[in-house]
Amino acid sequence: MSATRISLENPKLLNQLSDDDFQAALLEGVSRTFALTIPQLPAGLYSAVANAYLLCRITDTIEDEVSLSPRQKQYFCAEFINVVKTGDNSEAFAVELAPLLSEQTIPAEHTLIHVLPRVIQITHTFEPDQIAALAGCVETMAEGMPVFQALDLHDGLATLDDMDKYCYYVAGCVGEMLTKLFCHYSEAIAQHKEELLSLSVSFGQGLQMTNILKDIWDDAERGVCWLPQDIFTETGFDLKNLSPETDFKNFRKGLERLISIAHGHLSDALKYTQLIPAHETGIRNFCLWALGMAVLTLRKIRQHLDFNHSDQVKITRNSVKATIFAAKVFGRSNAMLSLLFSLTSRGLKTPDWHYSTLSSAIVPDIALYAPEGIPPASVQSSASILDTSSCVHTPGKEDIPSSQVDPNF
Repeated sequence: MSATRISLENPKLLNQLSDDDFQAALLEGVSRTFALTIPQLPAGLYSAVANAYLLCRITDTIEDEVSLSPRQKQYFCAEFINVVKTGDNSEAFAVELAPLLSEQTIPAEHTLIHVLPRVIQITHTFEPDQIAALAGCVETMAEGMPVFQALDLHDGLATLDDMDKYCYYVAGCVGEMLTKLFCHYSEAIAQHKEELLSLSVSFGQGLQMTNILKDIWDDAERGVCWLPQDIFTETGFDLKNLSPETDFKNFRKGLERLISIAHGHLSDALKYTQLIPAHETGIRNFCLWALGMAVLTLRKIRQHLDFNHSDQVKITRNSVKATIFAAKVFGRSNAMLSLLFSLTSRGLKTPDWHYSTLSSAIVPDIALYAPEGIPPASVQSSASILDTSSCVHTPGKEDIPSSQVDPNF
């Protein structure tokens, strides 16, 4: 750990490391969860997935930077898309962005921006199909996230459909990108590509909804709410009245319904994992650890619907260890995985209730959400890839064991 800290505090020293060690040091600085799970992947996937996560984190850093105006964020996102696609002008991009980062951005992310040229250099060592998958994900995130970042989110989102779209931009597209990388790595996995791509969006939805629910009160302190009002309108609660002191039966009933929806997406995550060949234990572990921790977190939220801080529903280190152990012991058996999921997720589904909407099959004009000063054309291109019946929200910036985050999947 000390070596990693020294490296992160000294970009020149960090750049002297091998590509894999360089990316590992950055991962440990910006995400403890992904520093743990990505190394489980086979050698043929590790470098590309680690690089993909760092690219997504750079995009996330731009979007979360409080010192940047919506127009500046649009500018830097557009420039970053070009940098990732072409590999050109990475030095100039980093030099322009780095001085604008505020103290609210964590030191590890300051370092990540300083060493961005090396990250991009690694990106362009991969095969064309891999680069295309990474660039496509970054483009989707960078075009979609500003749309929601510019909204007034104090009173939540209007509908579950809106929540789905946000989830897709921050996590669902990451699931699709990972699936493309998995299929590129293995012909056996590629045989199920279309089904995996569909399930990957739902996988991301489940992970991100878990993070949203866990971080309700942390987000509220920042004046942000990602909950959908239509779910709570059904139960008779107005999100305008949301506060850490909130202890209304109608609010808890709405949480129960969102937990049920998240459970359904995590059920798809299990199906996704079971389509991965049993001998690909590294990929299965990568998926199962995220899935297991999400299920346990949802269960804890369900047991403590009156919680008013994320610390109250974080899973323990022992729970993380138990998840890792169970994945290693039972990860090759689809039957055992189904049984474990059934047992651990018992009580998460709300009986006799199903969400339905007449507009669920329609992709609305995403330009309607465009922030002031940003041309609608700049945000429309992502709408064509949305499947509004099952989209995702990622892993924010924290991780399930610690707080909220990275697209997580």
